[in-house]
This record gives sequence, C-alpha cells and structure tokens, in this order.
Amino acid sequence: MEERVPEFTNDAIVLGLLLVTLAFIFATARSKSRFWQTFYRYVPPLLLCYFLPALLNWPLNLISGDDSELYFVASRYLLPASLILLTLSIDFKSILRLGPKALIMFIAATLGIVVGGPVALFIVMWWAPDIFAASAEELWRGLSTIAGSWIGGGANQTAMKEIFDVGDNLFASMIVVDVVVANIWMGFLLYGASISDRLDKRLKADNSAIEELKQRVKDFQDKVARIPTTTDTFVMLAVAFGGVALAHWGSDLVVPALSVFEERLTELRLNSLLSGFFWLVVFATTLGLGLSFTRARELEGVGASRWGSVFIYILVATIGMKMNLAEVYKNLGLFAIGLIWMVIHVGVLLLVAKVIRAPFFFVAVGSQANIGGAASAPIVASAFSPSLAPVGVLMAVLGYALGTYAAIVCAFLMQAVAA
Repeated sequence: MEERVPEFTNDAIVLGLLLVTLAFIFATARSKSRFWQTFYRYVPPLLLCYFLPALLNWPLNLISGDDSELYFVASRYLLPASLILLTLSIDFKSILRLGPKALIMFIAATLGIVVGGPVALFIVMWWAPDIFAASAEELWRGLSTIAGSWIGGGANQTAMKEIFDVGDNLFASMIVVDVVVANIWMGFLLYGASISDRLDKRLKADNSAIEELKQRVKDFQDKVARIPTTTDTFVMLAVAFGGVALAHWGSDLVVPALSVFEERLTELRLNSLLSGFFWLVVFATTLGLGLSFTRARELEGVGASRWGSVFIYILVATIGMKMNLAEVYKNLGLFAIGLIWMVIHVGVLLLVAKVIRAPFFFVAVGSQANIGGAASAPIVASAFSPSLAPVGVLMAVLGYALGTYAAIVCAFLMQAVAA
C-alpha cells in the first residue's frame, strides 16, 4: 500500500496549525454566541484540543504525527516543565488526604487490563477464529506488548517485546492498536471530566476531599495573585526550564549508572528503571513537589499553573495528531480484541468505583495512569482541575513500577487461552 504523505511536514508549519487550532477552540469557548455556548455545553474544549489535530491528520491529511518531532519536544521539554509549574503550588498534605480510594482504583485498573486481555482474546478467537493473519502463538506474544504499554508504558512495552520475542512486523501492528484504542478511550475520559459531577451522583461518590483540594489551591491563587512583570515571567520560566535541565541531567546520570546492572534489572523485570523518560518524570515531579515547600510556590501568583496548562494543551494537540483512525481498517481483528479489552477494563473500574463509592476522578486517573502513563495521566487529571495534575503523575509512576510484572501475568493468561 502506498505510504501516505501529509501536506505539511515542516514542523514550523505544523506547530503554527496546532496553535491556531488551540486558539480557535479557546476563543470560541469564551464566545457569547448562542451557537458556541450551546456547542460547548455538550463538547468540552479539551476534547476538541485532542480530536481536531487528529482530524488534521486524517481524513484531512494536512499533518501527521509520524512525520513530526513536535510530540517528542512537547513530551520531553514541555511536559516536565508543566509538571514543575503545576506541582510547585500544590498542597501536599491535601493530596495525602485524598485517602486510599485513589490507590484502590489504580489497582482495579491494572486488574481490568490483566483480566481483560485473555477474556478479549478468548471472545474474538471463539467468534471469528479466521480473522487473524498471525498464529495463536504469535498473537498472544504480540498482545503481551499491549499489556506492557497499558499497565506501564513504552519501556514496559519494549520489555515485553524482548521477553516474548515478538517479531518487528507484528510489533508494529500492536503499536497501532495500542495507540488508537488508548487514544479513543482518552477522548471518553476527557468528556467524562466535563460531566464528572453527574457521574459522581450516579456512582453515589463522596468527592469532598477532591473539592477541598481544589478550593485550597484556588484560595492560595487568590492570595498570591498579582500582575506579572517581565522579571516575574523570566523567573518563573527559569524555575520551570531550569528544573527541566536538572531533570534531564539527573536522568542522563542515573540511566548510564544503572545500565551496569541491566542484566540483573532485566531478570527482576525492572526495565523501567533503564528508561530515561521514567527518570525525567520522576525528577521533574520531585523537584516540583520540593519547591512547593519553599517560597517558589508564590510563583503561582504570576501564572505558574496557567503556563503549565498551556504546555499541557500543546502536548494534548501533539498526541492528537498522532492518532490515525484509518489504521483501524487494516487491523480489524486486532482492534476487536483491543476494544473488547478496553470495555472489560472500564467495566471493572466502574464496578469497583460503584462498590467503594469512588469519585469519577479516581476512575479516570486510575485508568489513564495505566493506559496512558506519565505523558497523559496529568492531562486527564488537569481536565478536572490543574491542581490535580500531580495526582495523575504520582499514580503513573506507580504504573511504571508494576507494569512489567502485571503484563507478564497477563501474557501467561493469554498463552493459556491461545493454547
């Protein structure tokens, strides 16, 4: 099949299109027009920030995430900067007051993925056994890489590829299923964030701790707010990107030091500790939380969380442009497994949330900390409130730690189904 070539491959043009798209969304969201007010009553702006770039990719074919380095720049530079800016004013004690429900929902999300994989494989193999080009043996091995990605992240996914000897061509197909199905679910989560109050009533959830945290951050913002000067802005950017520099430096020191123990870490299934991105997120988050105990938290008064949110929205747009729904038609059998797998994951989450009366915020962040990892968990968390972004990051780091172990359990269950 002929390779698709987008209209624009120059990243300067692509960035311009994305920023124009984001500006259009926010300008219309604030419009007093009856049409736009009605439209945004049903379609949250953050969801559009995600899906409009996807439309620019396909079917419009103007841009493509495959031909752009913007996602790499946004995830490696803007994401750690946003983590620092969004966490430096956080009330850490209030995060601890959120209680055990966040952890319970994270574990439920992981369990939903571990169980969902073999169940989905069984259903599709029973329903349409001839739909796959790959053998049953190749299939469960390939699906193990999706389990690694959905519980931990890219490093865990690569670990599964090596552990179960997945071929490069099959691995490429699995990545497509992973990205498209995960991004579709992320769209639902972003929509759910806009109607979380209604969902909490359905779940009969107590979200008072979350509301208290949001109120504490708002009160602090009101207390320190002032009109920023040029000096204030430069100091804030110095803290953010100076912190990014320190996080990259720390990552560059730790990964080579740990690579000496690569064989042992691989045996222990701790491949995530060899990922530079893992340490980048850990150092940036730790630095931001550390600054929250200093006077640096007063930078919130000159717009720290606002700038952090801008960086997050740019990251959302670059993630959106990586999604190509046209790929669904090329891998219908694999997508059938992926979609059923995701439905089971969601079902487990909602069941547990109903039993323990957990707010939808914990459902969304628990899921995305597994499915999306550190790159998108804070996006979903900040869709509820920028002050909640650190919760998403902390849970995503936990996903890195558990990812390989849980994915191996899932893989062996799928092997039993495929036998």
